[in-house]
Amino acid sequence: MQIEPYNSYQLDAVIRLSLRAWSPVYDSIQNVMDADLYRELYPDWRVSQQKGVEDVCAAEDTTVWVAVDAGSTVGFVAAKLDFESSMGEIYMVAVDPDFQGHGIGTALMEFALAWMKNSGMSVAIVETGGDPGHAPARRTYEKLGFGLFPIARYFKKL
Repeated sequence: MQIEPYNSYQLDAVIRLSLRAWSPVYDSIQNVMDADLYRELYPDWRVSQQKGVEDVCAAEDTTVWVAVDAGSTVGFVAAKLDFESSMGEIYMVAVDPDFQGHGIGTALMEFALAWMKNSGMSVAIVETGGDPGHAPARRTYEKLGFGLFPIARYFKKL
């Protein structure tokens, strides 16, 4: 497995793997959230998530790398730098479910964190959900030394 800069010809592969990777996450969110609220927030999560991936891969303020194994794109990470605050943000990360559990997500995160540090950032941030579907992501972040700062976020369907 190697990590390389994202190229636009990889967009379809990145979208496919991210939708597969995030499917259990959205299932988990649906299980813990009020059904009416879930339908309001995520009427078709695949459409909104695909647009999110397309947007982040095209954003000028975001740098994206892909993990490639045997010629196939198996993961990606997107990161942003804020020079004013000296803070880097892991904005998006996903690994194809067929390749999860082999350290690819950790390697992508470590790669992005090294880039942030070399770019002069003094702090890195990553956000994720507290639901069971995000547990693997939380384990990866904690393994890499991220500390949890609890934030309460409330939703109400009107």
